[in-house]
Amino acid sequence: MSGAYSDLSITPPADSEQTESQQKKQASSAADVSQSITTQGQDGSPAGGTFGARMLSSDRNVFEHNAWDHVEPDSEHYEYAEQQIRMHREHPVPEAERELYNAKPASFWDSFYANNQNKFFKDRHWLRVEFSELFTWTDDRISANENSDSSKDRSSTEPASAAKNGTASALGVSNVPLDSKFRIMEVGCGAGNAVFPMLADIRDPRLFVYACDYSKTAIDVVKANEAYDTSRCKAFVWDLSSTDIPEDVEPESVDIMLMIFVFSALHPDQWSQAVDNAYRVLKPGGILLFRDYGRNDLTQLRFKKSRLLDSNFYIRGDGTRVYFFTNEELGDIFGKKFIIEQNAIDRRLLVNRKRELKMYRVWLQAKFRKPVIATDRDQISA
Repeated sequence: MSGAYSDLSITPPADSEQTESQQKKQASSAADVSQSITTQGQDGSPAGGTFGARMLSSDRNVFEHNAWDHVEPDSEHYEYAEQQIRMHREHPVPEAERELYNAKPASFWDSFYANNQNKFFKDRHWLRVEFSELFTWTDDRISANENSDSSKDRSSTEPASAAKNGTASALGVSNVPLDSKFRIMEVGCGAGNAVFPMLADIRDPRLFVYACDYSKTAIDVVKANEAYDTSRCKAFVWDLSSTDIPEDVEPESVDIMLMIFVFSALHPDQWSQAVDNAYRVLKPGGILLFRDYGRNDLTQLRFKKSRLLDSNFYIRGDGTRVYFFTNEELGDIFGKKFIIEQNAIDRRLLVNRKRELKMYRVWLQAKFRKPVIATDRDQISA
């Protein structure tokens, strides 16, 4: 699976049949309805303190900044969302066309990457903030904002202090022996917008990154990147919903698995197999870091007629598929095998200050840990 339209360097393309007036109307009225999801994390605390702290205290201030965090849509937005979802249900993808999009979904991502290469998505430097587990297992790393020249005197072969002592992060990542590898596997790596920032930021020689995608074209883009280093990274084609785990990855060998806007590209019938595969490759105690679309994100509400494949499952204008989740669904999907450490909602109100337009976004962020021993499954939360 490839990354979806979230970390964008350009605006997602609107469907060609959609008029400018329709786009303006939808952008100004769109809402991220979350009637079945809450603004709390799995433990009842506010969802994701690191999601951002620019809070909107008064509607009078809404156009003072370009974005606000944790903003609940008003009744007008909820009404608009209900109207849009009703329209989608009344005008789904014609039955005769559905098999076209479900038969070979990777082919549409091949076309996407053939057209866009690595120019479409932004590099995901925000991973350091939202998913610190990727970095806190070692302190042999640099900031993406740090001048590369100033870090040349740092050894790229000697682990830093925490690594020397074999200590682990307080966040629960297992100890990493000096003579072993710390393996991170990104599923749906796309053009490498998460992989290459990680490789640049983490200098610890124990790091090894698996980068896989079911688009061969995406993997070709990764391998063509001048930063691709086979001593630290291996890119290969693999479908998360395959009945077999990758031949390049040993069972129970991965410390962290990363799924960023990837699971939504799967058909619901494939979810169970995908979860089984993630469970098989992760080490006991390993963690799956997850971020994807929430219901009903602006992206969902902006779909026009003949885009609904199945309930909350759509095709974009380029043929790629996307599903919009609730927290409850994620709990049901992953909670049968994993311990749920986080299952949160990230709300953002994006503002076009010049045109005074409000656009609501909603994403789900979660952390699922594989039990260390079988009895740990008693801790799993549904």
